Amino acid sequence: MQRLRSQLHSVLTVTIAVLLLVVCSTGSAQNQKPKKKQPPFQWVNELKQKIPGVQHARFHSPSMNVDVGYCIYLPPQYKAAGNEQKRFPVVYYLHGGRPGSETKSVRLAQQMHEHISEGEVAPMIYVFVNGGPVSHYNMADRNNAMGEDVFVKELIPHIDATYRTIADRKGRGIEGFSQGGRGTTRIMFKYPQLFGSAAPGGAGHSTEKRISEENGQERPGLVFAKGDNTYDLARKYARHPEPEIPILIHVGTKGFNYQNNLAYMNFLKSLKIPFEKLIVPDVPHSAVKIYEMDGLKIMQFHAENFRKASQQ
Repeated sequence: MQRLRSQLHSVLTVTIAVLLLVVCSTGSAQNQKPKKKQPPFQWVNELKQKIPGVQHARFHSPSMNVDVGYCIYLPPQYKAAGNEQKRFPVVYYLHGGRPGSETKSVRLAQQMHEHISEGEVAPMIYVFVNGGPVSHYNMADRNNAMGEDVFVKELIPHIDATYRTIADRKGRGIEGFSQGGRGTTRIMFKYPQLFGSAAPGGAGHSTEKRISEENGQERPGLVFAKGDNTYDLARKYARHPEPEIPILIHVGTKGFNYQNNLAYMNFLKSLKIPFEKLIVPDVPHSAVKIYEMDGLKIMQFHAENFRKASQQ
């Protein structure tokens, strides 16, 4: 009898343990938040924020035969009485993320608007670019994935034809952060004749270095055109550094790309490519945080380059 009781007690103990394990596992699974799915890439995206001076627009891409969206910030002076004929410099902002969209970085326009409205910096137009399915890269082997060409060869001419811009490099700048910092660096060296001011921020240059060293491969299944990276393009530009590009590299010391940005600056020094730097202390990998701390300095960098060019 004692043995039977012992066996029953063991069975009961095991049963209770199993039930508790099932209940706990079920509860844990219910408490876990489902992973947020990455939305599918789109060339046109709805602007869900209301920011002074910002509007969403689109143009038709002749190469892809689809509409492409962009966001544009027009400073208060653009529509002011008496300025109907005045033209303004324009900065193209390349978003981070892969893929991102034209709406990803547009909240920076709040800071831009405040600095311009308060007279801290000369008025400029900002255009927030859709970088394509592999942000700011050309992917010739994919359908409708030529992000760089759509920006350089189609969006810029559209903006110059549609808005009162200074349609020349002396009034045209480029800027971006993270993935957009990579794109800014590649494009400024590839098209120096288009941009009179460039401010790449927080770029992942260690990835670009790997692409350079591995014949265009970032990882298996993702291969770019040979030489299309921030290292090889800088080397090519250094051989014939004309026209000279005013460059401001900005990065936060707490950002995960901080060290590889320092390494890239040393690389540019070795090539004798001049640049300025803006190191923002204790700021993580965040364009928003950098703009909250020192965005005015980036804007003033562009404005000063435009001012100098206008006097030449």
